[in-house]
Amino acid sequence: MYEGYKKYIPFQPVKLPDRTWPDKVITKAPIWCSVDLRDGNQALIDPMNLEEKLKFFKLLVDVGFKEIEIGFPSASETEYEICRTLIERDLIPDDVTIQVLVQCRPHLIQRTFEAIDGAKNVIVHFYNSTSTLQRKVVFKTDMQGVIDIAVEGAKLVRELTEKEIARTGANIRYEYSPESFSGTEIDNAVEICERVLETLGATPEKKVILNLPNTVEMSTPNTHADQIEYFCRHLKNRESAIISLHPHNDRGCGTAATELGIMAGAERVEGTLFGNGERTGNADIMNVAMNMYSQGVDPELDFSDIRHIRQVYEECTKMKVHPRHPYAGDLVFTAFSGSHQDAINKGVQYMQQSGTPYWEVPYLPIDPADVGRKYEPIIRINSQSGKGGAAFVMQQTFGYELPKAMHPEFGALVKAACDKAGRELKAEEIFDIFRTHYLEVKAPYNLKSYKLYEENTEENKPAVVHFEGNLRFGHQDHPLSATGNGPIDAFFNAIRGIGITDYSFVSYSEHAVGSGADTQALSYIQLKTSQGKTIFGVGMDHNISLASIKGIICAINRAVSDNG
Repeated sequence: MYEGYKKYIPFQPVKLPDRTWPDKVITKAPIWCSVDLRDGNQALIDPMNLEEKLKFFKLLVDVGFKEIEIGFPSASETEYEICRTLIERDLIPDDVTIQVLVQCRPHLIQRTFEAIDGAKNVIVHFYNSTSTLQRKVVFKTDMQGVIDIAVEGAKLVRELTEKEIARTGANIRYEYSPESFSGTEIDNAVEICERVLETLGATPEKKVILNLPNTVEMSTPNTHADQIEYFCRHLKNRESAIISLHPHNDRGCGTAATELGIMAGAERVEGTLFGNGERTGNADIMNVAMNMYSQGVDPELDFSDIRHIRQVYEECTKMKVHPRHPYAGDLVFTAFSGSHQDAINKGVQYMQQSGTPYWEVPYLPIDPADVGRKYEPIIRINSQSGKGGAAFVMQQTFGYELPKAMHPEFGALVKAACDKAGRELKAEEIFDIFRTHYLEVKAPYNLKSYKLYEENTEENKPAVVHFEGNLRFGHQDHPLSATGNGPIDAFFNAIRGIGITDYSFVSYSEHAVGSGADTQALSYIQLKTSQGKTIFGVGMDHNISLASIKGIICAINRAVSDNG
């Protein structure tokens, strides 16, 4: 047996037996901070160029982000350039704060303040790594050495901030991250943050953002929530700090860790669109925000045109959004399974019939229209699809409201075509099956001409309808003539008169398709043969009576064809 797992050290959870976060409910959005232009950008194979960054920045502003980390201006000229361009071109709205990242190193901090010169609203985000493992194998220092680095960095940041405010009046705020918080002993994380708060002179009126990065996701989301709640409880001057999350997705739990972290007391979240970031990525802000939306909470971000957001993201990052990505993937509002299709179809009908103000459609957590997906097919058809799926496509895409009793019959035709093709069928292909099997069935019986008229009757007596026509079959024309209490009854009597007696009427439904001068009547006729088999026919015509008669002939032709 493979025993490689034995070389891994289990993560030690925080002791928090009286945790309170499991009983909390998210009722409002946190402060959102996009780190797409920094954390997301540094994770790309080909980092964004200046114009791509500017385009992405505008997208983030349009979505509604009020805090945007634009880069690491001391790291390179490219990073410095984006900061200066945004400021010098006056591209930063007055209600948006840019955030710049810098390590706790004096020359990098100095360069960062040069980069932000002239900006109105800035968060200076400084950090140093604090984790047990990094202290051991990278920095080879103890916790006091790490604390000293953070405190010295905080002193310089505060000194330069106060000078800049005195010189320009800029609104500059502080953010500190004990990088690799997730791998730092929790009491050490509390201590270093307390020292930084003290050095920066944090007060309830001048709060400092304490960002707690889940830099490497090392535990289950509940353990991460315990870390956040423990930190919030034990931090002195808690009222002088804004607790921020920066989750990563190494275990695939970034969204869950974010949500539980908010429940545990965090007020702010840093993340990226679609979860782009180092290794397996950052927390996906779109995912977390839309999860809130689905629970009736205003996320305070606008994802109503998710296709445009995705398009800009893919153009700028050269990354592709997975087809099963929550809310944004091509297939996330699509059902192939027959039982799913049936439930969705019934849910849509219920919404239309009940007038409920709430979204109540099984298998769809939100209305696809809310993210701009209104005109995309919710139900798509392959060999796994059920009898109602094809009918749903016909109704949603083409306006053909097949009666429920017809669903199995038409569904079987579509399923056979799927099996033969060995792939999904497009909506147009499904309509072609309908047209071939119902609208274009002209043999063996073909109505060449007809006339309908009502006979005047005594008052309060039902009208008598006369049918006269010419039905061609067996290479001959056969004149028809009969009366009945309506067009369908008169036509049945007429064909019985020439020996077509094998069919009885079962059901009838009709509706209009098209609009204006192009409006036509569509009739669905269900007949039963003398052998007890039921079969549908469909007729279409501008005249509702002729549409019904065409539907009867279609059903008879299909019955003969099946028997032949």
